[in-house]
Amino acid sequence: MLPVVDFCGVHVTRLILGANPFGGFSHQNRERDEAMKSWHTPDRIRETWARAEAAGINTIITNNETPHVIQTVEDYLGSGGRLQWIGQLSDRPFDGKMEAAVDHAVSIGATAFYFHGGWTDRFYQERDEATLRRWCDHARATGVPVGVAGHSAAAHLWVDSLDCVDFHVVCFFNCGSLHAGRGDRFQLSDMQLAVDAIQRIRKPCIGYKIMGAGRIDPRMAFEYAFDHIKPGDVVNVGVHRGDKDGMVEENVALVEQVLEARLEPVA
Repeated sequence: MLPVVDFCGVHVTRLILGANPFGGFSHQNRERDEAMKSWHTPDRIRETWARAEAAGINTIITNNETPHVIQTVEDYLGSGGRLQWIGQLSDRPFDGKMEAAVDHAVSIGATAFYFHGGWTDRFYQERDEATLRRWCDHARATGVPVGVAGHSAAAHLWVDSLDCVDFHVVCFFNCGSLHAGRGDRFQLSDMQLAVDAIQRIRKPCIGYKIMGAGRIDPRMAFEYAFDHIKPGDVVNVGVHRGDKDGMVEENVALVEQVLEARLEPVA
C-alpha cells in the first residue's frame, strides 16, 4: 500500500493525483493540449479519481480556474466523494480577489490549498511581501492549511524566510517563463536546485513536474524524487489515460516499489 504521511495535520499518501492533463495543460504543444482537454470529460475525470482511490491514493490536486474541472470537483465533493482535495488557487475567476477564491475553496470542501506559482514568482520578483501576507492571513483564518507553489528555488526560499505559509509546492523545473509569456522551459539542471530548496525548507513540501511534463521516464523520476525530498514530503503527478488506460495503477505500483526498496537494509 502507498505510505501515508502527516502533511500539516492531514494524512496524505506520498503520491497525489494531479490534474494538468484534465485541463489540457500538457506543457508540450497546442495539439497535445487540445487532445488532453477534449478527452477529459467530467465522467472520465471521475473515473480516473475512482481508479486512483481503488489503487490507494487518497488525495487529488486541481486548479480552480478550468471550468469543467473545478465544477467536477465541486460535484464530486458535494456528492460525498472521499478523496481529499488540495486546491491550486488563482484569483482570475474571482475578479482578482484571492480572498474570494479562498472562501470558495473552503466552501466546497478543500482539505488544503495553495496559491498558483505564477503569483508567487511575481511576488518574489517584486518583493511584494505585503500582498502575500494579506492573502495568507485571510487563508489561515479559515483553519485550512495554506501553501504556495512556485517555479524557482529562489522564490520558495524567499517565502520560507517570511514564515507565512504551512507548506510549499515546489516545481522540479523552473518553467515560470510560461507565465511570463516566454513559453515552456525544461532544463535538467533545475532539478538539483529544486531538491536543494526542498531539503532546506523545514515545512512539508509537494514536488511537482517531477517527470518534466512527460519528458522523463516515470521510474527514474520517482526514484530521483524520493531520493531527494524529505521523508514527510509527497509528490504530485498527473495522468492522461488517453495514452495508457492503466497509467494510474502503474504509477502507484512504481511508487510502492521505489519506496519499498528504500526501506531495505544495506548489506
